[in-house]
Amino acid sequence: MRPLALDDILDPDAYEPVRDAFRAAVIAHKKHRRLEVGECVTLVFEDRETLRFQVQEMVRIERIRERAAVQRELDVYNELVPGERELSATLFIEITDSEAIRPELDRLIGIDEHVALVLDTPGGEESVAASFDPKQMDDDRISAVHYIRFRLSPAHVERLRDPGVRARIRISHPNYRRDAEVAGPLRASLARDFEGDTPPLLPPDALRAG
Repeated sequence: MRPLALDDILDPDAYEPVRDAFRAAVIAHKKHRRLEVGECVTLVFEDRETLRFQVQEMVRIERIRERAAVQRELDVYNELVPGERELSATLFIEITDSEAIRPELDRLIGIDEHVALVLDTPGGEESVAASFDPKQMDDDRISAVHYIRFRLSPAHVERLRDPGVRARIRISHPNYRRDAEVAGPLRASLARDFEGDTPPLLPPDALRAG
């Protein structure tokens, strides 16, 4: 996917009239890019439109107007845009009991070595390990939010695009062993990622006006 550029982002005044429509479209889009892996881990697979929304919201909240400042935001979020034959996701560790957050996170230290995309093959299965952002990692503490990538071979892409090939996200941490099927609308949405950029969810007329 192409990185986001300055021309993809509206200034705060131009964004406000289309924000509700864009937000609703992104929420509907992300519904098909979300995967619960067990009871407390969720992956949201990112693309240009999910990330464009995050930049637009940041520009709106901070009232950012200078192009150089917008570019700095783009530089941050463009690190999450999936590259060629890549899937990019935000991994959330969701713990609702406030007193349990730190103990539960501590139990999952090392999870960065135990997340994989698993694809069936004629001889069994093949795993593609998730690559975690090293800037977020620490030896004795972990964050509740992680940015991860799955770097695929051409053969992996073909298997993922074939709905007849079973695919799942597997977490094999000693304290959290869960599988979740990558199927249905999620599978179809991810397969479209390899066909080019996501169709824009922000109205094209709004970009031209901006």
